[in-house]
Amino acid sequence: MLIHRSPLAKTLNLCLRLRFFSQSAAAVIQEDPLAPLSYDGFTRPDPKYAETILAIPRTSSGTKISKLERKVGRVPSIVFEQDDGQHGGNKLLISVQTNQIRKLVNHLGRSFFLSRLFDLEVRPEFGSGDVIEKVRVLPRLLHLHSGTDAPLNVTFLRAPSHALLKVNVPLVFRGEDVSPGLRKGSYLNTIKRTVKFICPADIIPPYIDVDLSELDVGQKIVMGDLKVHPALKLVQSKDEPVCKITGARASDQKKSK
Repeated sequence: MLIHRSPLAKTLNLCLRLRFFSQSAAAVIQEDPLAPLSYDGFTRPDPKYAETILAIPRTSSGTKISKLERKVGRVPSIVFEQDDGQHGGNKLLISVQTNQIRKLVNHLGRSFFLSRLFDLEVRPEFGSGDVIEKVRVLPRLLHLHSGTDAPLNVTFLRAPSHALLKVNVPLVFRGEDVSPGLRKGSYLNTIKRTVKFICPADIIPPYIDVDLSELDVGQKIVMGDLKVHPALKLVQSKDEPVCKITGARASDQKKSK
């Protein structure tokens, strides 16, 4: 007997089949090297700080040129090509605005600025509506004045989706208020503030959470314990310590006597 189904019934049936297929084949889809990467529940950059960095081309370099650029409120900068996190090329000399870089560094913090992707637009001059080149970049190096913290120069890396970039990802420590060791009067010995990973450009973490909530006296967290996206590759040894709960400070022990 031929059964005629309404369009709605056919649509619901198709949705159920697609849902079943997506659940049963999830592992296969995730392992597809051509599939676009996503953060998959891991920490993603805060859109609040998404900003296009404006730049103008610079025809020459050198100490005198750099001093002149800084004098007029610009930061001499360079953009490199870096696909595998190790080699440079395709150099582009530019200058960016001192006030914009200073604002971003102040809002984010230096380490967080260096682990965040930005769109960069190169224009003939600041205030022009014409765009010579627009590229996604990762700040790689940032030099600040030792006295004023004014940005002196910035190195950027091009960050297309296929790029693998070496990034010092900042660590954010959480759970100090409930850590058994810290509640007993011990203290946190922070050994690392950043950890180096080779990251696909599309999933560079803005930071990595370090959970201290179950850490007791004498216990430590090593790099291999950090929970990160499986596509990230740790550059340093997985056994290298990140932090440790250490016994009471000597000054605290004297006070208790």
